[in-house]
Amino acid sequence: MFLPKYPDNPTPPPAHTDTPADPAPVRRAAPQISISTGAVAALLAGGVVLTALLAAVAVTAISVAIAAVVLRSMLRDQHRR
Repeated sequence: MFLPKYPDNPTPPPAHTDTPADPAPVRRAAPQISISTGAVAALLAGGVVLTALLAAVAVTAISVAIAAVVLRSMLRDQHRR
């Protein structure tokens, strides 16, 4: 019942011939990259500026959210009177 069914005419597995392995490719030396202090300073300054902008956006979003909550509560109190 659970025996595997084999094909009537099995095909032989492909014959592999042993071929010599290709020699490892010669690695080229990577060009030396020199980073100047000016580039490092510019990168750090850019990071500081982007961080400051992100903080400013976050503070502005929190301020607008607080103002919206205050205005909503004031308008709700005004409609109840």
